[in-house]
Order: sequence, then C-alpha cells, then structure tokens
Amino acid sequence: MINITLPDGSTKQFDHPPTGLDVARSISEGFARSCVGMQLDGLQKDLNSTIDRDCRLRLITMKDTEGLAIMRHSAAHVMAQAILRLYPEAQLTIGPVVEDGFYYDIDMPSISEEAFARIEEEMKKIVQAKLPIERREVAKPEALSFYKNEPYKLEMIQDLQDGTISLYRQGEFTDLCRGPHVPHTGFVKAFKLMKVSGAYWRADQTKAQLQRVYGTAFFDKKDLNAYLNFLEEARKRNHRRIGTALDLFSFRDEAPGMPFFHPKGMAMWNALLAYWREEHRAAGYVEIKTPLLLQRKLWERSGHWENYRENMYTAVIDESDYAIKPMNCPGGMLLFSRKHHSYRDLPVRAAEVGLVHRHELSGVLNGLFRVRAFHQDDAHIFMTPEQIQPEILGVLRLIDRIYSAFGLGFHLELSTRPAKSIGTDAQWETATNGLKAALAEYGAEYKINEGDGAFYGPKIDIHIKDALGRTWQCGTIQLDMNMPERFDLTYIGADNERHRPVMIHRVIYGSIERFFGILVEHFAGQFPLWLSPVQAGILPLNDDLLPFAQNVAARLEKAGLRTEVDQRSESLNKKVRDAQLNKIPLILTCGTKEKENGTISVRTLDGQVRQGVPMEEFEQRVLENVRQRKLLVEI
Repeated sequence: MINITLPDGSTKQFDHPPTGLDVARSISEGFARSCVGMQLDGLQKDLNSTIDRDCRLRLITMKDTEGLAIMRHSAAHVMAQAILRLYPEAQLTIGPVVEDGFYYDIDMPSISEEAFARIEEEMKKIVQAKLPIERREVAKPEALSFYKNEPYKLEMIQDLQDGTISLYRQGEFTDLCRGPHVPHTGFVKAFKLMKVSGAYWRADQTKAQLQRVYGTAFFDKKDLNAYLNFLEEARKRNHRRIGTALDLFSFRDEAPGMPFFHPKGMAMWNALLAYWREEHRAAGYVEIKTPLLLQRKLWERSGHWENYRENMYTAVIDESDYAIKPMNCPGGMLLFSRKHHSYRDLPVRAAEVGLVHRHELSGVLNGLFRVRAFHQDDAHIFMTPEQIQPEILGVLRLIDRIYSAFGLGFHLELSTRPAKSIGTDAQWETATNGLKAALAEYGAEYKINEGDGAFYGPKIDIHIKDALGRTWQCGTIQLDMNMPERFDLTYIGADNERHRPVMIHRVIYGSIERFFGILVEHFAGQFPLWLSPVQAGILPLNDDLLPFAQNVAARLEKAGLRTEVDQRSESLNKKVRDAQLNKIPLILTCGTKEKENGTISVRTLDGQVRQGVPMEEFEQRVLENVRQRKLLVEI
C-alpha cells in the first residue's frame, strides 16, 4: 500500500505504485489535464514518474510558476529538435530556462532573426504531433557511447560523476537533461523566438563561439500576446531612446559606462536632488562630502582592498597607492571618528551624494542601469542599540514619502543572518528584532529571506514597482556591525564607558543614474511638472509676437519655472506638435489677443485647454502645483 499525502493534508492510498498522473486522475480528469509535473518530498519529478514509497506530493499545474518553468524547459528541447531538423550539422550544448523564457547554445553557422519563421514552423509541427517526452536513465559508459559524435555533450558527461545519467527523448530527438519535462510536446502551446546572439562555450573566450537562440513560451496565446505587448511598451519606454529624443543624456566611446548629462538632463537631476535635500533636512540629516580618491591603507582597513580590489580603479601618487572610492562608507567612518561623541549626540544622520566608480565588464554595461561612474545617495546613521527601532522606522517613513512623489509603489524584504557572519548572537538578535519591531510599527507586509543578510548585519531591501509592473531594488537599509569595529568607532554612554555605535547604511534613490533611468521609463518621458526639464514651452504665433513671448518667459523664469521659447518661423500646429513630442507639460500660446489682454492660452499633454488665462492666476496655480510636487498638471 502506497500512502500519498497531498498539500491539504488529505491522503490517497494505492495498491500499486502509481505515477503522478495516476494520482492526478484520482482527483479528477479535468485536474489531470492541467498537470505538468509534480513535487515529490520537495523534489521536482516528471508527472509520469512512478511513486514507489509513502510520500508528500504536490502536483504542479499550468497555473503554477514551476509549471511554466517546466514547460519552457520542454520548449527549449522543441526548439533544439526543430533546429536539428533544419540544420543537421548543428551541435547542441545547453538549453536552460531563464527569466521570461529560455535559450539554447548551439554550435552552428551564424543565423539571423530572418530564420526564426522557418524554425517556428518546424516547432509547430513538433508541438502538433504531441510527441511523448520520455525519460531514460543510463550508465555513464552508455551515455558516452550514445553521444560519441557530439563533443559538447561528451565533455558534459565526462564532467559528471559516475552513476546513472538521464536522457529525454521526443520522437527522433534525444537530449542529455536532468528534467523534469511536460508529458508531451503538445503542452508547448504558445511560443515565439526572440533573438539570437553570440556566446562562448562555457563563457570562455578561448573556446568556440556559439549561437545563443532565445525564445519564450506560455500555456496560452493570450498570455504570449500580453507579454509581447508588454515588451513593445517597454521598448517604447526605453530610457536610452527617450533620453536621446529629449536630449537628456548620452554616452561616448571616450568614457564607456560613464554618462554625460545634457542641460535638460541636469535640470531634472537638480530637481531630484533639491527634493532629496529638502526631505533629508526635514528628517534631521546633515549633508557631508568626502574625497573621491583615498589611500590604500583606508581600503585595507575597510576590507575593500582585499575583497573588492578587482572592481576598483587605482592610481599611484607620490609613490603611494590610492583608489577611487567604489562606495562612500569608509569616508563617512573617518568623518564620524574625527571627534569624541556622547550618547547625547546620537543619532548622527550623515547623508552624502557621493560619486563612486566601479569597474564593470563592458558586456554588462546597460545605459543608465549599469554604469561605471554613478552617484549614490548614501546616508550613515550612527546610534545606540536602543535607537534601532525608531531610526529604522524613520527611514521607512522617509522612503515612503519620497517614492510617493513619483507614484512608485514598493514592497519590503527582510534578510536575516547568513551562515557566514560576524558579531555575537546577542548583537544579531538585537539588530534583527529592531528591524522587525520597526517593520511591525510601520505596518506594511514584508517577506523574510532567511539567511540572506549581509555578513555584517541584517537588512531591509525596498523593491519599487513601475508603471509596467516591473520591480526594481533601489532602496536598502542595512545594519552594520563590521565597519564600527574596523574603524574603532565609539561613543561615551550614560555609564561613562566607551561603547560601539550601531550603524545603518541606507540609500533611497540608490544609484541616482539608475533611478533617473527608471523614472524615464516609468513616466515614458512625460514627467510631472516639478520634475520636467522644460516646464513651459512658449509659442509665439508669429515673429512680431516674439518679444511678448520672451517677456512671458522672463516672468515665468523669475518665478522659478523652466521655460523654452520656440523662435522658429513655423506654423503654430507644427510648434504644438513638436512641443508635445518633447513632452513639455505646459504649452503656452502667445497671440495678439493674449498680448493685448495680458493673458495666455494653455494646453497640457493630457488634453486640457484653457484660453485667456490671466498671467497672475496661471503663475499661482502652476507654482502651487510645483511646490506640492503633484503628479498631474492642473490648469
């Protein structure tokens, strides 16, 4: 008798060893048709695997995240089978599942995306055939013999330990694979090949260059279409494309990974920092600035020279080693240690917008999202253990206020002590309980990542969600029991004895360059009025009205608005269209009637139009909108 315990606690009994499919059918035929795999005592298995012992079983369906991954793994095999039919000389390597799809690395002649239609047609034939996907376990010598003419598979098999090796067969195609897979190829219902790129075998530039063909797959064509529509919207919002169109920033070959911000980009940059400074002053922070270049002995003391050296830019000055800072923390430690502190001085909240440099490989550079030179809005808070909870709560509330100004939602994740860590059990307990108490008082739900904290302390990561529903980890709050020890930081307590301060590292924007790029894509270039690089575009109807338009611009500039006068001898319709393409939130028309009456006509990007608006009223409403940093423009 085989006893199988299901997730709801119920038990199924079988007189003979059943397969996962048998168990599914014992629940219902409809449910069985939705199943694609199973989790047997925590391990994923094929649905057709035999269950020969009492166990806990969870059947994996098309609705489960794991089910989608299993199907996409099978889709990679379907694609490989189709490619071999079309390119018999191709040699397969590996084909894993990745985020949003799968790929397969193949040694074959170069192909372009023009070949995708043929490959997809062949894939459709394989899917329509509903070929059973069957697992076979063989001894290592048999696997080596089977793949004797496939050098990449041979190399992988030789690297495996002796014992049984699993192969998966569908029709004439057999692949070396751990599995699991869907029961037959018909489960791969909706798929699309996405792109092709080069990749070195085992990421080694000395080895063969392969063709990496990417694809994606879903159980439903609606889901595939929704994903493709999402990609198209993301393409339209691409920050590099919009940044070029709006003349915000650029990159040059002379400084790879180091962005150039143009005048309009700097207008946005300064608006971001002005808001940041305003909020931090109100929250009791002081602002500091530490040097860009610091001696090697500092980086040895902080541990960066030993553990982060390959990512640092260095120089020799006066026969001494220096490094450009990859982070702001050590300089902040030096500033705190410059004088003696009493417990009455704490907490000290020191914030810095510091320029840091980190050497990233050229292949991973990605617009503003991955750069070599960037600014971090670091803050280091030095405090007593009793102040952990209120200080963490203060940071959470500050983060909430700042992200809300951009219409960004977020969720929180708490990461606890990892296996390798420093500090005593008591220190970790105090630190972790302080974070949990602050989160409880803050009142938001959060996820716990057990054992995923930094070696020097637990942390809270803040994941923002943009307009497309994508999440980005920008903010973080980290408790540190390492740096105060390394830099021998102390304060005099109420007992007149020296004590180590507890320290918080925290960022909100994170990399300001990256946050800038996220905002470009979040707003699709149509920024709130307070953040827009040009807040008001002023359009004279003809050259005679240009002086009046310039006077309007001067008045608005004096009031604190960023303006731009369109002086071209173009039609009003073209000027309006170009202002809309440039995402200018307020488009002001200056005609003869407006000049005579001292008014303006205004239109916004969302279609609001008002004519004959008195200048004083316009200024008042617009300046109040900017002051309150509203997300929408109201005229």
